[in-house]
Amino acid sequence: MGLPKALPLLMVGAAATLAKARRKTTDSLIYLYSTCGARQLSRYPVAMASEVTSPLPAAVARESESALQPTTPAERISSIDVLRGAALLGIALMNIVFSGLPMAADWNPKVSGGAAGANLLSFFLQYVLFDGKMRGLFSIMFGASTYLFITRLDRKGAGLRAAEIFYRRILWLMVFGIIHAYLIWAGDILYAYSLLGLMLLPLLRLRPRTLLITAGVMVLLMSAYFVVQGFQIRKVHDLAMEAEKAEAAHKALTDEQKEAKNGWEEQRKYFSPTADDLRKEREQYQGSYFHLVAKRAAVVKGFHSTPIYLSGWDMLTMMLVGIALLKTGVLAGERSFRFYWRLLFLSCAIGLPIGTYSAWMAWKQGFEPLQTVFTFSTYQAARVAMTLGHAALLLLLFKYDVLRGLQTRLAAVGQTAFSNYIAHSIFYGFVFYGYGLNLFDKLQRYQLYYVVIGLWIFSLVVSPIWLRYFRFGPLEWAWRSLTYWKRQPMRRLIALTETAP
Repeated sequence: MGLPKALPLLMVGAAATLAKARRKTTDSLIYLYSTCGARQLSRYPVAMASEVTSPLPAAVARESESALQPTTPAERISSIDVLRGAALLGIALMNIVFSGLPMAADWNPKVSGGAAGANLLSFFLQYVLFDGKMRGLFSIMFGASTYLFITRLDRKGAGLRAAEIFYRRILWLMVFGIIHAYLIWAGDILYAYSLLGLMLLPLLRLRPRTLLITAGVMVLLMSAYFVVQGFQIRKVHDLAMEAEKAEAAHKALTDEQKEAKNGWEEQRKYFSPTADDLRKEREQYQGSYFHLVAKRAAVVKGFHSTPIYLSGWDMLTMMLVGIALLKTGVLAGERSFRFYWRLLFLSCAIGLPIGTYSAWMAWKQGFEPLQTVFTFSTYQAARVAMTLGHAALLLLLFKYDVLRGLQTRLAAVGQTAFSNYIAHSIFYGFVFYGYGLNLFDKLQRYQLYYVVIGLWIFSLVVSPIWLRYFRFGPLEWAWRSLTYWKRQPMRRLIALTETAP
């Protein structure tokens, strides 16, 4: 189903979440039918015309309603929980840099601590192995989970109610994302995921081949975008240099030169901030909690504008890959050992050389802005390849059934990923901001990873213990209760002696 034809369904799904919780299912179906038309419904994966024209008997409807519950332990796919848990812990490797160092230090280690020794090695390992790859793996899980969510509701006889429940789920995720971004941490990804989630439903019917081709085209377009942007920034740089020479010769600047000079100054601050720029950035993270909330609002507003639509391509690409990999049995570990070994080898053969060369070139050029922007043109190819490599490695461990204890703990982290993600953000604020330990830009890059190890230990120890006594993580419970508009049971009747993945 094309996106234009799906727009009425998207709008109806969003509007349905604002309706009364006890609205009759038949009324909802008739409303959707009259809005979308029979043709769209007949093509939609979870919609059948008979559901509209032939309402279920009351007893059957009540049985179907009671079946619309969150995923049970028996329905979980162990490998996906393991992958999600590993992705969440891997994301901490990037988020800790974003939280503990100036923004430019993410791609320019010279900004804080220097580009030498352990700091430079940490940058290289992060950039080549993890930067964007863990977000990619998490996006794969989001796409796969979306497909699982809808198909499970369909099997339970939800019919068109699947769309209503799904959009309620996504819109509540958006609410959580806004709260997280403004009140806890500006680097939130939940809001972006919710926006992209609104687009996913009509894409679920696409064949795996179509999904992968679409994702490949998006990777090429993103790479081309950064090539074009690189040439544009180079032009701005050249004009800015001409403006400086003109000023030195006491000549009047043209409007184009003035604009180029201001534009290059913004790029310089973004990639190579001065000591004064860094001082101002450090001051933003000092002060009381409410002072930081006020400062953060402007940053979040910027993130929730144009940049989010650019970065959205990054996430949507991997969501499409996730749907395709689930449909083909890859994420469930159903393919042969040979398949996963080939995927691992091919991914590393592509991703490692490209990523290493890009990082080396950036270092060789002194991490100057022009070279950094051109480096981004190869970033997507390396990111996608290494993301698939990480997935292949984890699935091989799963299939060989090695490190079983670690897999069990990773699965528990994956089942409580939402709660762990927010807990990590709260921890970043306590460690780095003024209302806590105030360690922002006071640790070396490599020292930040000691903090990450502590976070990993916390999540790997606490998550399995929590799941012995409770069905969900605390935020997972809240999200599910709001999604199904019904308070879900939280405590287990009998505590588990161990948590199965």
